Amino acid sequence: MESDGLSSADQHLIRESWQKVSGSPLEHGIVLFTRLFDLEPDLLPLFQYNCKKFSTPEECLSSPEFLEHVRKVMLVIDAAVTHLENLHCLEEYLANLGKKHQAVGVKVESFSAVGESLLYMLEKCHGPAFNLNVREAWTRLYSAVVKAMSRGWDVPGKAE
Repeated sequence: MESDGLSSADQHLIRESWQKVSGSPLEHGIVLFTRLFDLEPDLLPLFQYNCKKFSTPEECLSSPEFLEHVRKVMLVIDAAVTHLENLHCLEEYLANLGKKHQAVGVKVESFSAVGESLLYMLEKCHGPAFNLNVREAWTRLYSAVVKAMSRGWDVPGKAE
């Protein structure tokens, strides 16, 4: 997982745009997951806490346990932004995160909808300031994160 794909200009755009989001991560994370459930309603049943299934996205999004998941997702994004120059240091963590997602039934393909939801959230936060250059920088970062997470699927049972 190299930051080769991220130029210093990309890194600057990502950091600058993340500052506004990082001030209220839960609020922006809810926007991300609301969009995700709009795009992929079949993901809702994957979120269960204490054997409770949610019948609607709204019910899920108001659950304290789910809100904790939202916080964790936003922390992972924050870690990626913090380590833009050295994304490699997150590689093992992200691969293990991928394994955890596989264990609960998430498919690698679902991460494209998560990426779309991330871009949607950033666009909602920034409006016209979220231009093509910023979008492309975030797309490159998200692709690197997904590539590292997908390694959790690539080597089932293999100890590293």
